[in-house]
Amino acid sequence: MDPHKPSPAVFGRHDHSSCIATALVAAEGACRAHGLHLTAVRRRVLEILLETHVALGAYDLLARLRAEGFAAQPPVAYRALGFLIAAGLVHRIEGLNAYVACARPGTGHDPAFMICRTCRTVAEGEAPAPLTPGAEAQGFRIERAVVEAMGLCPACAGAAA
Repeated sequence: MDPHKPSPAVFGRHDHSSCIATALVAAEGACRAHGLHLTAVRRRVLEILLETHVALGAYDLLARLRAEGFAAQPPVAYRALGFLIAAGLVHRIEGLNAYVACARPGTGHDPAFMICRTCRTVAEGEAPAPLTPGAEAQGFRIERAVVEAMGLCPACAGAAA
């Protein structure tokens, strides 16, 4: 699979337990490599985000943490999310004010997201390279780019037809 293209499996059937296990191993490795520590709350927030490929808001995460007996005040979730974002393990989806687990944890990349406006499923790929030449022509050096495309996933498009 090309790591620069989103996995079509996100919008279809795939071995999700393997998907979660692989992502957790990569996240733990990335933390070790950078001397970071996944606390129980940070790990659980990441696991919750990995359980589906659906963008979740901070209050959705808080409700899950509370139901599982974790401290569930807003700073708990926001601190965990802040750590996970800074560590490159989670992305914030600006258009939804929500969060998703990174499909390529521990790697520096400029993500592009395909977001289903109906079910909020998110597939992650790499931002298109044509941004750079246009910016460079203007004398601008891109340091970080995020592309969010809203539309319908195959399941929701089929249901709408």
